[in-house]
Amino acid sequence: MKKMADHPWYKPCSLRGKLLLWLVTLHLIAAGAAACASYMSYGRMVRTFMEDQMQLLANSYAGNDSTPVLQPLADDGVYQWGSFIVQIFDTEGRLLATSWPRLTAPLQAAPGLHNVRTGAGRDEDWRVYTAEAGTRVGQPRVQIAQSGSFLRHEVAHRALFAALPIALLLPVSLAVLWLVVWLSSYSLHAVAREVAAQDERSLSELSLARVPDEIAPLVTAFNSLLARLRDAFAAQRRFVQDAAHELRTPVAAIGLQLENLRAHVPAGDAAERFAQLEAGVTRAQHLIEQLLRLSRQESAAPAAVAQPVDVAALLRESLGQLMVVADRRRIDVGFDGSVAPVVSAPAAELRSVFDNLIDNALRHAPEGGVVDVRLHEVQGQPVVDVVDNGPGIPPEFIGRVFDRFFRVPGTSAAGSGLGLAIARTAALRHGLRIALLNRSENGGGEEGTGLIARVYLPV
Repeated sequence: MKKMADHPWYKPCSLRGKLLLWLVTLHLIAAGAAACASYMSYGRMVRTFMEDQMQLLANSYAGNDSTPVLQPLADDGVYQWGSFIVQIFDTEGRLLATSWPRLTAPLQAAPGLHNVRTGAGRDEDWRVYTAEAGTRVGQPRVQIAQSGSFLRHEVAHRALFAALPIALLLPVSLAVLWLVVWLSSYSLHAVAREVAAQDERSLSELSLARVPDEIAPLVTAFNSLLARLRDAFAAQRRFVQDAAHELRTPVAAIGLQLENLRAHVPAGDAAERFAQLEAGVTRAQHLIEQLLRLSRQESAAPAAVAQPVDVAALLRESLGQLMVVADRRRIDVGFDGSVAPVVSAPAAELRSVFDNLIDNALRHAPEGGVVDVRLHEVQGQPVVDVVDNGPGIPPEFIGRVFDRFFRVPGTSAAGSGLGLAIARTAALRHGLRIALLNRSENGGGEEGTGLIARVYLPV
């Protein structure tokens, strides 16, 4: 898959980028076309108006039999204000009078409008109107001139002034367009956040209230997929619960039969094989109980009512229940509570978290080992640490030990690989977080081997 940075600017990969690129391009083309049309329209209008004025002025002077006295013009009036220059010629084409002596344009042979250049500079082109020759003898000829550069500047100025609203509207329309596209994409991001918040325990349908009509069919199809997933997960949980219920009774009966049979097993090889069989049945019973507990936690049934729970008292109860396992393996269990936090959650759910973590530590600690339960604060947040002196977990498997039925290769301790999965499921349900770290990597003064299972309690 290519990254977004690999796409050239003229080939954006996002819908927002494509919309903005095409619409900006169309706006710029429309603005350019409007400017060209305004320039041509105002050019025709201004030239027609000026030509009519030149013709009227020339005809008014052409009716005189004598040479009139002309008011001299300043240079800025000619170039900046477009003043008309009046030239009076005799019938032979000799200049008799002019209102601006610097103009050297000769009398044009044919009457009418002409474009005349008197030099190579930009200001040396002129628009000239030559009046028709009079019918009386000796009647002077009249020619009116106007600066061509003034006409160009006037047309450009008026066209620019007419196109100014379009130029001002362009950034405003682009800003509105960006805002509309951003709001539309923001609603899609909100839907994406709702999708990211879903998990296998809460597959709720997505709301169509903030979804654009074009995206609604996709969200509707996704909701249909979520419904099918909910049905599939529900069927899976029902199967696990039904299977565990069906297996619990016969396995318990097998356990009772083995208990009754133990006194009749002779010593030696038969007793050793009988012990192995009994251990296998015990593991099967433990696995069935954990499957039932996991399926109940993941069920869609309403959660138990939360209530204030004294974590220190709950930990003491959990340790008291598990002291049978600790005594059987001669493990020294310690408890240190320097804080007394109270958590609002169902007591049974919290008990499930700590029971599984402590049971896991007791199983992996060596015979005659040590398991410590510490209730203290880390950076101002209350935590529960369950510390053992077992082999720990290799760093490459830290991220996988919460997977169901996963057991670290080479582990000799009995178990089903469900304890940590059950603990994490219960913890996440009530805002707790579990982190595992090896004692040698903790950096907090811990020595030796072993694992620290840290539960971050909600503040």
